[in-house]
Amino acid sequence: MSLALVVILVAFQTGASGSPSVTMMPEIHLGSNPSSGVPDTAGEAHFFEESPALEKEEPEELVMATGELNPNYYPAQRAAKVVQHYLNTRYGSPCRLFGLHRVHSANAQDVDNSSRNYQLEVEAQEIISNTTGNCSAGVLFDRSGERRSAQVQASCEELLKVDALPQEEAFYQQCKTNGSVSAENLPDSHGRIDPGMTPLWHLATVASSFIMLNESTEDTLYNMAQVANITQLPSENDQLKFDSHVLLHDMVSQEILHWKLLFTWSPAEGVKVLQMEQLPYHNHQPPQSAN
Repeated sequence: MSLALVVILVAFQTGASGSPSVTMMPEIHLGSNPSSGVPDTAGEAHFFEESPALEKEEPEELVMATGELNPNYYPAQRAAKVVQHYLNTRYGSPCRLFGLHRVHSANAQDVDNSSRNYQLEVEAQEIISNTTGNCSAGVLFDRSGERRSAQVQASCEELLKVDALPQEEAFYQQCKTNGSVSAENLPDSHGRIDPGMTPLWHLATVASSFIMLNESTEDTLYNMAQVANITQLPSENDQLKFDSHVLLHDMVSQEILHWKLLFTWSPAEGVKVLQMEQLPYHNHQPPQSAN
């Protein structure tokens, strides 16, 4: 056997029996995407814009079973996004809205083969006041297959010092006086929201965070896309009641999901969701353009 043939055979055997290569997903950036069509209002655009769609040809992402995670890759970003939804459900209002600015560090540990625990250090922002603060958070995803909601704990003392009560009281009294406020197509087809309608966009976004928190798993990454419509309903107490149809974008599947929401809000009680229902596909209507 010639020397050249021996070399070729050795090289072939080495490639066939060696360790498989490890591939990683592209980094996730929280910056602007001009083509997203998401609102550029009140300096909040980049918190709700969509990251570029993942091509099918991209290699599989690296999901580490345990240990430190790259904060710019999907496993850490998905867990951190859940923290944003949690903050909105606990502390959000028409005048106080939370976004995810940056993930500083992330660590994941499997728990009893039925759940996965993420420990995160993130920088969040109260968008309306443009106040940033560091948060320590834990997110526990269920892996039992029973579709339980993620359990979240978060400590964000700096952000919670933001006092929006005067603005909330003013908006509350405005709604009480008018008796019925409504809006549709927030944002419109050009990504714009009338400044007078911005509190309704914020309010619907906070209410939608209840859906996104409830539906989030390790395999989703939800963003608010549009308020198709929102209408104030008559109420028998101090709580304002709203009916809303919202569009949510799962950036992993690239699906636009339509949901109906019935919720209440007051400065004293915050946002409380009474009903949420995902609309079947045959009821979906495309977002309308506002002229």
